[in-house]
Amino acid sequence: MLGKSERRSWGNQIGTLWFAQQFVVDAHRHGRLQEAPPALAAAYRHGGATLVEGKQIRVYLVDGTPGGLLTAEIMNWTGHIIAAPRSDIASLLAREEVRRTGVYLLLGDDPESQAPSGKAVYVGEGDDIAVRLRQHARAEEVGGKDFWDRVVVLTSKDANVTKAHARYLEAKLIAAAATAKRATVMNGTAPSPIQLPEADRSDMEYYLSQVQIVLPVLGITEFRPTRVMNISKASSPSADPAGARTSPTFRFDIPRHGVSAVAQEVDGEFTVLQGSTARADWVGTHRHPGYQQQHIALLSDGTLLQEAGTLARFTQDVVFSSPSAAAAVVAGRSANGRTSWIDAATGTNFGDWQSRGISDQTSPDSPEVTQDVF
Repeated sequence: MLGKSERRSWGNQIGTLWFAQQFVVDAHRHGRLQEAPPALAAAYRHGGATLVEGKQIRVYLVDGTPGGLLTAEIMNWTGHIIAAPRSDIASLLAREEVRRTGVYLLLGDDPESQAPSGKAVYVGEGDDIAVRLRQHARAEEVGGKDFWDRVVVLTSKDANVTKAHARYLEAKLIAAAATAKRATVMNGTAPSPIQLPEADRSDMEYYLSQVQIVLPVLGITEFRPTRVMNISKASSPSADPAGARTSPTFRFDIPRHGVSAVAQEVDGEFTVLQGSTARADWVGTHRHPGYQQQHIALLSDGTLLQEAGTLARFTQDVVFSSPSAAAAVVAGRSANGRTSWIDAATGTNFGDWQSRGISDQTSPDSPEVTQDVF
């Protein structure tokens, strides 16, 4: 049993960790994490596992089907997200949420897209979003838009999003989509964010951070940044202020061909970094035509820029579906990404890094497996 002084010490530690958590979360929300006092920073590091800011996202399938109308919310967040396929636009327009002020996203495919995904996105805002959606639902020849097949509406549960807020969010989301380069942005202009009071700007930045969490959960990655930290700062605990789960940097070198590529896994996505080099020609067999087609597509749209000789250079960060897809594009042939990508600092390959912390030994609590001999 703990003595009085031990209970007091334990209680003080718990109180310090709780206060550190609240301070760090609030400072991160307002972009002022660097202002945390050293004592709180120490408590944060000491209780890092305790201070992880988890999120509970509530997704409601309005008609009970995964491909239909749905709503999404984060607990203790005033934002509200509703998404629907174009075929359910009438049901969407009948809902009260879409008559509020907010932002909407039109998502679809663009056969002329310069993005590897072939996706297209349009961002808009309005005092009454339903009015704008009715316009966009018309045929293109009468002022509508034909490309989209899904719509997402971003509003607030407390109706506190104003016209100025919506314009700020619209500009920031257009910029995010353009920076991510995962889809063609169909907006004709890219407005600068309007000036908001400091408190309002802070609230809207927090709103955007929550939107960036929810959208990928709904399968919408067009606004998702690669968020790759600076390689020279990869070992620094504070190098990734966005809080992304980021791996060490891995290299894939083919010295005899001058190929040198660098990649990281960021929030579960394998990303080859801008400036990496790859073979300009596909030299492998046709066993994996998908990899070959991706190699051709990246050369065609300028993501891989051919240089003198047999090399091509990545002009931007590129997210691949797997480390093997990335290795194949870099090598110009099929390659095992789990063994090709190596952490130069430790000599560990990507596959071993993924399996870190897993013991090959049988757990003491696991029942012993015996084999009967007949």
